[in-house]
Amino acid sequence: MLRSVTLLSLCFALLIVLTGEPTVAQNFQMPSSPSVGSEGFTSRAPAPNAQANPAASTARAPSTAAQASPQRPPQQRNQAPAANRGTATSQLGQGGNNNALLAAAAASGKLPSTHGQYLERYDLRPYTGYLTKMDHPQQAIVDWIVRETGSDAWFHEPFGYMSASRDELLVYHSPAMHEVVSGIVDRFVAGEKDPQVLHLRVMTVGSPNWRSRAHLLMQHVSVDSPGVQAWLLTKENAAVVMSQLRARTDVRQVQALDLITQNGQSQKLASTRGRNYIRNVRPAPTGWPPYEPETGEIQEGYRLELSPLLSVDGRTIDCVLKADIDQVDKLVPVDLDLPLPNAQTHRARIDVPQVVSWRLHERFRWQSDMVLLLSCGVVASPERQSSPLPFLNTNVFTGTTVGRADALMFVEFRGRASENLTTTPLVPQMASQPGAPNRGRY
Repeated sequence: MLRSVTLLSLCFALLIVLTGEPTVAQNFQMPSSPSVGSEGFTSRAPAPNAQANPAASTARAPSTAAQASPQRPPQQRNQAPAANRGTATSQLGQGGNNNALLAAAAASGKLPSTHGQYLERYDLRPYTGYLTKMDHPQQAIVDWIVRETGSDAWFHEPFGYMSASRDELLVYHSPAMHEVVSGIVDRFVAGEKDPQVLHLRVMTVGSPNWRSRAHLLMQHVSVDSPGVQAWLLTKENAAVVMSQLRARTDVRQVQALDLITQNGQSQKLASTRGRNYIRNVRPAPTGWPPYEPETGEIQEGYRLELSPLLSVDGRTIDCVLKADIDQVDKLVPVDLDLPLPNAQTHRARIDVPQVVSWRLHERFRWQSDMVLLLSCGVVASPERQSSPLPFLNTNVFTGTTVGRADALMFVEFRGRASENLTTTPLVPQMASQPGAPNRGRY
């Protein structure tokens, strides 16, 4: 019975091959990407014998959008249709931010001018021509512009930019911003070109009660930094306050110097000393003693940075002051029990530094014929006075540091260096660095 069924199936298949036509399924193949209109299939190219009946082949081949759309000219293939481009530009313009303005400007090839911005070139050669031995003197001009305008004005609306070289300053911004920039540039190019003298005097007072006698001689100035006080004094009253301080027994003069600086440029000076301490204990490579101390160093002292800028007539001075004071107040001892190979312990000691720090970063403006006096409050002393007899210095054993005082700084503008220096000025220990980065609103 099984043999009969198999023979019947073979006969039926042979009959189909001899008498039948290729089925319609031969006209389809699996597409590389599915098409919604063809339900997952796309038509193959018609066979050569099918060209005689184009209507039939068109009816059998499912239509797709790619086949129906005409081909663009070569110069338009990579461009969106005009209607789409206009819609995209209008949508970007409704964003109301600099990114949308820049995108629209990139499409049109023009810079945004929604607030009347225009490009202005400022000649810096009258100022930079005197500073031939200084690298990037134009950086000071950029820093002072950013201090005056704030950094947000260059990163938010309206769109603007600033670029400086040694010869010129390019600014693209609104008319109001150009007025501010022009005022700062004039203070450089039309102001003082000769080196100027700033007299600095740093002192420490053991008690803040010196204010009781000097209060009526000083004019208080508002300061944003917490704990910092500032006063303005005439040169006569400053001399009286100085004599009162020198009459006290708890006053010590840390440093007094004439600082030579160019108008608008920054100068740095520092007085620091390293203090060693044991920060860790590690196994000794020699085997005995089993452990050895690992030392560290902390730089304590003070660092000052000043950047003065005179007005065109020389009657007003703007000065940015930055001061850092670090002092090791105490070394806290910690005992460690370390294991030994014979199951015993080895006792070692490390030090944990207790550091007192103080920071000041302020901008002051005063009349150039007056004296600025700053008080940091009772903070870490700018310098740690060592004992005249080292073997009697108990701080080595206790780990403490006697260094709390009211730190005072007198800042006096004395005019041109050629007219005021009678002795050789002290050279700062840290030279000014060209192109120093601007920080914050200062």
